[in-house]
Amino acid sequence: MKVLFTALVVWSSCVALAQTTMHNDCLLLYTDSLTDQDGYKNKAGQLIIPLGKYPRCFTPKFTNYAIVVAPNGKNFIAINRKEEVLYEVYVFDNGPDYPAEGLFRIIINQKIGYANARTGAIVIPPIYDCATPFSKGIAHVAVGCKTIAEGEHSYWTDGLQSYINKKGKRVK
Repeated sequence: MKVLFTALVVWSSCVALAQTTMHNDCLLLYTDSLTDQDGYKNKAGQLIIPLGKYPRCFTPKFTNYAIVVAPNGKNFIAINRKEEVLYEVYVFDNGPDYPAEGLFRIIINQKIGYANARTGAIVIPPIYDCATPFSKGIAHVAVGCKTIAEGEHSYWTDGLQSYINKKGKRVK
């Protein structure tokens, strides 16, 4: 019984330490109220990513990745903790794409794919010219399509259109 109790205490201590380490490892979004510039601080309050380096930051807790406006101010990008650009984030409603069913749209080489909203990992490689957010487990995608703008709305024409599931497999 003592061995079981000791093992349980050691295990729970390891779990608590791992959770504390993971929690303390994230950076927190900081906005200076005087300058309206964003940056990221660690749990100790040290500014790790300086104010204004990125014109706007969107991720409140920067663990694996953060969505920010590129330094040139032209697009939304996802960066990792080394501040390497992972991919461009699809623009929707004048901001970064909203996660839908745990995924959001990304762009690499002008092609659209999907990334996991929790981890930032690419789930469906960017191979599409047009793509909608997921709804009820599927997304409408197309290759070779053209997007036609009508005011603030747009629609697709042409191309090979289909529906995919969250694993990127064609379902319709």
